[in-house]
Amino acid sequence: MKAIIYTSGSRDVLTLTERPVPEPGPGEVRVKVRFSGVNPTDWKARRFSSPAGEQVPNQDGSGVIDAVGPGVPDSRTGERVWLWEAAWERADGTAQEYVVLPARQAVTLPEHATLELGASLGIPALTAHRALTVADGGPQRLAPGALDGRTVLVAGGAGAVGNAAIQLARWAGATVLTTVSGKEKAELATAAGADHVVNYREQDAAAEIRRLAPHGVHIVVEVAPAANAALDLAVAAPDTVVAFYADDSETMAVPVRPSMMGNIRWQGVIVYTVPSAAKDHAVAAVTAAVADGAIRVGEDAGLPLHFFPLERTGQAHTAVEQGAVGKVLVDLGD
Repeated sequence: MKAIIYTSGSRDVLTLTERPVPEPGPGEVRVKVRFSGVNPTDWKARRFSSPAGEQVPNQDGSGVIDAVGPGVPDSRTGERVWLWEAAWERADGTAQEYVVLPARQAVTLPEHATLELGASLGIPALTAHRALTVADGGPQRLAPGALDGRTVLVAGGAGAVGNAAIQLARWAGATVLTTVSGKEKAELATAAGADHVVNYREQDAAAEIRRLAPHGVHIVVEVAPAANAALDLAVAAPDTVVAFYADDSETMAVPVRPSMMGNIRWQGVIVYTVPSAAKDHAVAAVTAAVADGAIRVGEDAGLPLHFFPLERTGQAHTAVEQGAVGKVLVDLGD
C-alpha cells in the first residue's frame, strides 16, 4: 500500500513509500482510508518531534472498515467511519491507504454524512466540544438545549475549530458571537450559523460585543489568548471560562484583579490529553450533532474544503501552516 512517512521535521522529508498492508490485532479495526484530515498539530508534530522510526502523519480521517481484529464484531466490517487521534503516541497516522487503530477511534458515520465531513471532524470538533463544556456546572456533553440561555464568544469563527464551535454551540442552544478579521471570514462565520459577527479590524470589538451581549458572554472559545486577553475580560460575564486551545504566544499577561473580581477562569485545552470520559462525551456528542445535520462542511457551511492527493501531503501541510482558510484534506481516491 502507499503511505507517507517522515523521520525528521522538514516538510521535504514527507516521503511517499510502499508498505505492507497491516493486520488488525485484538480490539482493533483496519480502515481503508478515503480522506486524511490535516490540522495544525500535524505539521507541528512533524516539525518539533523526533520519531524513533518511520512516522505516518495526520490524526484525522475517514474511510471504510475492511477488517476487524479479535474481540471486534464482524458486523463492523463495511462501516463508514470517522477517525480521531490515529497518530497520537502511535507511528501510524491516516496519510496511508490503510490504517489499523483501536476500534473506539473509528466511529460510525451517520448514513447521510459524507466521508469529506467525517475527515473534517476529529481534532477540530473534539477541541470545540471540550472548550464548550469546561464551564462550572457543565454540561459534560452537548445536546440540543444543553447551552440554552448561554452566550458564547468564538474567537476566529472562520477557522476549523471556530467553525465547529459555532455549529456545536448553536446546536446546543447558545447565542453565538464571533470575531473575524475581514469580510470573507465574516461571510464564512455567518454561513456557519453565528448569530452575530464582529470584524475586529473595523469595529471596536469590546464595545460591539457588549452592545450585543450587555450582560457579558459566558464561554469564550479562544484561539489567540495572548492577543485577546484584555478583550475577553472586557466582555466576560461573572464566572466566565475562557477556554484557549492555541498558542499565539509563548506567554500571555492575565490582568489579575479583574480576573479575580469576575471569578474568570482561564482554561487550557489540548484534546489529546483530555480525560477519557470527557473524550467519550465529545465523540458521542459530535456524532449526534452530525446525525442531526448540525455539523456540515463546505463553503455554504463556512468551511471551504481544499484537496491534495496523497503524494502532495507535504503541500497540504504547508497550506495549513500558512493559514489556509477552511479544511485541508488529503484525498486517497476510491
